[in-house]
Amino acid sequence: MSDTFEASKKRSDDIRADLPVHPEKYTMLTGDRPTGRLHLGHYFGSIMNRVALQNLCITTYVLIADYQVITDRDTTANIQDNVYNMVMDYLAAGIDPEKTPIFVHSAVPAANQLMLPFLSLVSESELQRNPTVKAEMEASGHALTGLLLTYPVHQACDILFCKGNIVPVGKDQLPHIELTRQIARRFNERYGAVFPEPEGVLSDAIEIPGLDGRKMSKSYGNSIMLGATEAETAKLIKKSQTDSDRCITFDKENRPGVSALLTTAALCTGRSEVEIAEEIGDGGSGALKKLVTESVNGFLAPHRERRAAFENDLDYVRDVLREGNRRMNEIAEATLAEVREAMGMVY
Repeated sequence: MSDTFEASKKRSDDIRADLPVHPEKYTMLTGDRPTGRLHLGHYFGSIMNRVALQNLCITTYVLIADYQVITDRDTTANIQDNVYNMVMDYLAAGIDPEKTPIFVHSAVPAANQLMLPFLSLVSESELQRNPTVKAEMEASGHALTGLLLTYPVHQACDILFCKGNIVPVGKDQLPHIELTRQIARRFNERYGAVFPEPEGVLSDAIEIPGLDGRKMSKSYGNSIMLGATEAETAKLIKKSQTDSDRCITFDKENRPGVSALLTTAALCTGRSEVEIAEEIGDGGSGALKKLVTESVNGFLAPHRERRAAFENDLDYVRDVLREGNRRMNEIAEATLAEVREAMGMVY
């Protein structure tokens, strides 16, 4: 497995070096599940990078994976609200809908129709082995639904219907990309060359802790939402757990709460955790929380200002989504026509 990872990393490094030189060679698919609001972890972990790649003139598509909400949940309550809020955050962060279509799974049926031929190209044991599926099942405490088991195949549909050849991923998502590559390869060998074999582009691993030192996650309630008000952010940071030692130091292992706050401030100011800790010194957790609150609210102020304009113009948000869905439907229909042709299913 380490050899496989090293090979993937080598290809990823080569692509990252080539992206600014030959942006026209690449098509990127990326996205999120609308299970709640987007937070700082999403911004620093992925959205910031998407905007940078879009601005390099790399063909970029942003998917809001609404069907994937029901892989491990029994309700779609609030899903429309979550989708609209995601669009607002994408736009406020710098995603340009003229360059980068934003679309939803459920509005592009031709893309989802690829599931049928793709499922014939994978075995049950290959699906059962996928470590991400196991991890998500355990994390959710949900039974293994057919949709969760075939989640990597659905992801392959997302990537391949638009001929995506790069996907920004973390190390733990590489098995998904490998399965997508296998599906593309097997389809091409069996029916004819239609799909590229996409590569996972490993992002620089920024660790974004939540306010309790654990990973920032909606389910942990330790996240600073991009759309939160200054007062809501201040209240959340004030409630965060630290410790009784007045001397502020950066020590992730022994002082997770204090260190998480320092990392949050560091990301928002471009400074180092150690430098910020030394500046606060013996000021204690009160001074630390005050500095973190000011850093986060200062960083998010422009985002919130842009976001407020979209909150007051929901018709525009809907138009962005409709136009994104329209453009992606054209692409999906064209790809599905190629698939039918390759499979001899044109009547």
